[in-house]
This record gives sequence, C-alpha cells and structure tokens, in this order.
Amino acid sequence: MSRPTASVATVTQPVAAAPPAAVPFFRPDVRQPEIDEVVATLRSGWLTTGPRVKRFEEEFAAAVGADFAVAVNSCTAALHLAVEALGLSPGGGVLVPTMTFAATAEIVRYLGAVPILVDCDPITGNIDLDDAERILSGQRHVQATTGPTVGIIPVHISGLMVDCGAVERFAKRNQLWVVEDAAHALPAAWRATAADSWTWCGSGTADVTCFSFYANKTLTTGEGGMAVTNTKALADRMRLMSLHGLSHDAWGRYRDGGSWDYRIIAAGFKDNMTDIAAAIGIHQLARAESMRARREEIAAIYRHRLEEEEAIEMPPAGGANRVHAWHLFPIRLRLDRLTIDRDQFIVELTKRRVMTAVHWRPLHLHPYYQDTYGLSPMDFPNATALFTRTLSLPLFPSMAEAEIDQVIEAVLGVCTRFRK
Repeated sequence: MSRPTASVATVTQPVAAAPPAAVPFFRPDVRQPEIDEVVATLRSGWLTTGPRVKRFEEEFAAAVGADFAVAVNSCTAALHLAVEALGLSPGGGVLVPTMTFAATAEIVRYLGAVPILVDCDPITGNIDLDDAERILSGQRHVQATTGPTVGIIPVHISGLMVDCGAVERFAKRNQLWVVEDAAHALPAAWRATAADSWTWCGSGTADVTCFSFYANKTLTTGEGGMAVTNTKALADRMRLMSLHGLSHDAWGRYRDGGSWDYRIIAAGFKDNMTDIAAAIGIHQLARAESMRARREEIAAIYRHRLEEEEAIEMPPAGGANRVHAWHLFPIRLRLDRLTIDRDQFIVELTKRRVMTAVHWRPLHLHPYYQDTYGLSPMDFPNATALFTRTLSLPLFPSMAEAEIDQVIEAVLGVCTRFRK
C-alpha cells in the first residue's frame, strides 16, 4: 500500500504595493527635434558661437518683439553685460528687490556698485515701488552709496509681470535706467487695462531685458541666457563685451572669407553661447507658447482643487491684464492653521514623494548681505514674512495627470494631518 502524501496548504502573502515614483520638482521637456539639431551641430564641425547662435538670436528677438538679441551663457551674464553697457560705475546704487535670486544683486557688486535692497509687495512678491520711493526720498535708510542711484532691476517672480507702466514712470521720475530680470517670464505679457494691447516681456519693457535658459526654466538650453534691447548701442556693447572685447567673434574670423586678425577693444568677459546650446534653444523657442499653455492648465487644476483648503493660499494669477508664464506655482501656508512650519511641511511632502523648492530666501537674510550692509529681518518685513510660509510645487509641461493628482493629494494630506 502506498503511503498517503500530506497536503500542504499554500498561503499567499499579500504583496505590498510599490510606492509611487517621486514627482520631481522639474523635468525638462526635451524632444526629438532638439536632439536631432544637437547631433547635426556636432556633425557640422562648428560647436561654439556660430550660425545657430545667430539664428537663435534672430528668432528670439522676433518672438519677444525686440530689435536686438544677444545670446550668452547665462541670465547672470546677460544681467552683468546689461549693467556694464549702461555704464554702472563703482559706488553707484541700483534698486534691487530683496526677494530674488543671488544673481540679480551680485552683478551689481561685480562692478563695485551697491545693490540697494527693496521690500516686496505682500501679494505678488514683486518689487514694492512705494518702498523704493521711500528709500530714494530718504524716508527709509537701507544701504549707503558713494555715488548716485542710477538704475532699478525689477524681477517678474514666478512669471507674473510687474506693472511695467508704473516701473517706467518711477524710473523716469527718478532718472533711472531699467534692466528687467525676466528669468521667469518667457513668455509673459502685461497691459494697464483690458482696453490696451498686450505688451510682451522684452518688447521695450526696459532698457535691457534678460532671460534665463537654465535647465528648469520655461525654455532651456541646459545653461544659457539672452539679453534683448531696442537700443543698438547697448546691443553692440553687450555683444562686444560677451567675448573678451574682441573686434570680431570667432565665427567671423574663421568662416569662409573671414580674417584671422582681431583687435581688443575693451577688457571684456567670456559670456558667449555655444551653437550646441542654441541648437536646443531654437526648437524650445518654437514650442514656448504651447509649453506655457500647458503650465497654465496645470496651474488651473492646482487652483481648482486646492483653493478650498483653508491652510494654504493660492499664488496670484494676475487677472485679465496679465499673461502669466507660470514658471513657478508658489503656495503660501497659513501657519496659524497648522501645527507645523514651512520647513516641516516640505519634509512631509517629501515623505509623500513630492519634491518642492523655496523661492527664495530673501537676500537680506543671507550672511553676505547682513554682514556687508548690516541688514536685519525687520528691515524688510513683507519679504521676511512671505519667506517663512512659501514653497513652490512641481510645475512642468510634461507632468502626467497621475503626477498632478499625487501632488494635490500630498498637499491636502499634510494639511489634514497637521491641521490645528
């Protein structure tokens, strides 16, 4: 008789669901045309400043409505070239919003001048012209200068343009030049009233407007920037200074029919853009408006699904008189309705696999500006208060619907978990 076999019960262990992939703060939207153009550039044998940079400059100027465009290797370089071309000299003052990235002020320091920090509007986060007026009139003392205050550098935070008409009137009244830090503002537009035509950022909204093409910007070349102007003399000076102050660029010297000879006209810089970078930018520029429209769609979804949450405030959309670039979606926490602060809120979102950023720690809260100019948090109460409760959510054209849902659910989940 055969021995009976024992039956063994099979127990199926539950399989834990894999955690969702992290939603990055930003993912560049680079497609096949950009890749093909870069490959063609590599095969062409011309990698540095050449025909593709020239094409990119021409198409960019046409796109924003400027007469001249100078392609460079960063927005920082564009800003530096702009203030140098405008004649900024040591000891002079330039009004700079404290709510900005380091570059806006440090390019003033490059030339030995003084960035006079200005508080921000508590709603938009953009420069507060009333505070700037108080500083210039002597009602409020910030930084001392040994020369006159000669310029102002407004920043269009998140892609929401300042009132350019108000900036222009302020500048004329105080005899200042205007350089726009438009690192966030491509494409973006403003108008004074609904009866007015749109004025696009870069179309004469300043003496020089400077754009950024960093990896996480609305248009990317990896690293890169552009200075645009309607003044030929400024364009010529910026172009000259962008490449060692040479009388001819390398393309002019080495293309067919070019001369080897050159002259150093001024002690310039090394700020030129490469054809490899321009190859990416040409095709990014062609999709600039469609990418902006997608960011606007995502921003609208965020607003619709988050605006009822009492623990957070939505960023200003600008209303009927702004075309918002939506480079960023910065929410503001109502800390009086939460048991955690902004930094812990970010930690909790990270636990839920949502990456965020803060834009920005205001300049007056950095050691360099505090130590150099004796600044304190209460010198700029609006910016100080806004900084403690602001964080930027992921926002980029290639976001999938599941990623948008994950961000929204994470934000609402943290609010619910830590509600007072």
